[in-house]
Parts: sequence; structure tokens; C-alpha cells
Amino acid sequence: MELSERLMAVARMVTRGNVACDTGCDHGYVSIYLVREKICPKAIAMDLRPGPLSRAGEHIAMYGFGDYIETRLSDGVDALQPKEADTLILAGMGGRLMESIITGGMSKISLMKELVLQPQSEIPMFRKFLRKKGFITCRENMIFEDGKFYPVMRVIPGSTETQDVSPDRELEDRYGGILLRERHPVLEKYLYMEKENLEELRRRVESAGIRSEKNRRRAEEIRRELSLNEEALRLFQN
Repeated sequence: MELSERLMAVARMVTRGNVACDTGCDHGYVSIYLVREKICPKAIAMDLRPGPLSRAGEHIAMYGFGDYIETRLSDGVDALQPKEADTLILAGMGGRLMESIITGGMSKISLMKELVLQPQSEIPMFRKFLRKKGFITCRENMIFEDGKFYPVMRVIPGSTETQDVSPDRELEDRYGGILLRERHPVLEKYLYMEKENLEELRRRVESAGIRSEKNRRRAEEIRRELSLNEEALRLFQN
């Protein structure tokens, strides 16, 4: 079994020795990898859907890890007991769904040592949610695979909530503060592709004319997005 590059990036964020809970485990490959490579002594693979969970169980049995990986049908972390896992893995789902899972399970999740997260949509909104809830981002990575970009982050629960909405935070929420500071090469590639797409979108909106309030708002949004993109790109040019 070989993990895809994006799932390998998730697995590599998990702290060695932790018990991991992979919620939305799909085929169970991340849990199998973590146990096989002796990163985790135990893992709990959970999914809301019986079909994927059944396939995960078959794969776990095939590799002989039934004593080390437990499967559970669960909506979010409902089937998880407090302090039963050190690491929560959420990957392959939208940021809004991740926000819902974390919010609904906060009493358990706040007791964990870390969360390894790979949101696939609504990423600036999700980063802002994490920050406002007091989560601290410790590591970030970004993967480009099969024509798509995948940010990966390791966060730890904090003690207080923050309402910081400064311009610098807006840039970090959009692109990832650590990725920006490290001048991550995949983020740079993403920024240039985003710039090209935004400029093309701006040309189409402007050629259509600003005939409605909706068009005017969209044109202003594009200008703001381009401004943030250009600010981020300047960090790579210094």
C-alpha cells in the first residue's frame, strides 16, 4: 500500500507515539500507514458512512492490524471518548464541514494534543475559524497533486479565543502564515496561478460592464483578492 502524496503529507504531520483518530477515514489507509510505520501504537478509524468504513475494516484485516486499529461508525467525533486519542486527523473534506465537526466535538477535541488538518475548500474561512477559537498553527505544508493544491496544517488547542482581524491576519488566513514566512515553493506556484486566474476573471467582469450592484460587488472582490495576491507575491520577491 502506497499513500498518495497528499495523504503522506498528512501522515507526516502526526507526532510519533500519539494515538490517532482519523475521522472521515475513507479506506483507512492513513491509519494503516501510521501503525505499519510505528508512528502510532494505535489508531481509531471513523467514518459516517457504513460503506467506506466496511472497506477500511477489510483493508485493516488484510494487513493484519486488527489488534491496533479500531473502526467505528461515527458522526464527527461522537463515537470517540474524551482523552481516547491524542491526534485528530481531518482530511479530504471541506473547511465548513471540518468547522462543524470541531465545533460539535470541542469538549473532546480541546483535550487532544494536536489536530492534523487538510481542508479542500473554504480554506481562508477555516483558518480564521481556527484562529478565533484559539488554535495555534505549528506546522504547514502544501502539496500539488493531480492538478490540485492541498494545504496541510498541524494545530494545537489554545487556551483563549482571539478576535484579531488585522490586515496581516487576513493575508495569513488566505495563504497560511507559515507557508508565507517559509516562502513555500508550492504556495508560490499557487500564487502565480491564482494571479493569472484572477486577472482573467477581472477582464471578463469588466468586459461585461458594471451594470448591477452584484457585478460591482464582484469587481470589488476581485480587486481585493488581487491586492492580497500581489502582497503575498512580494514576500517571495524580497
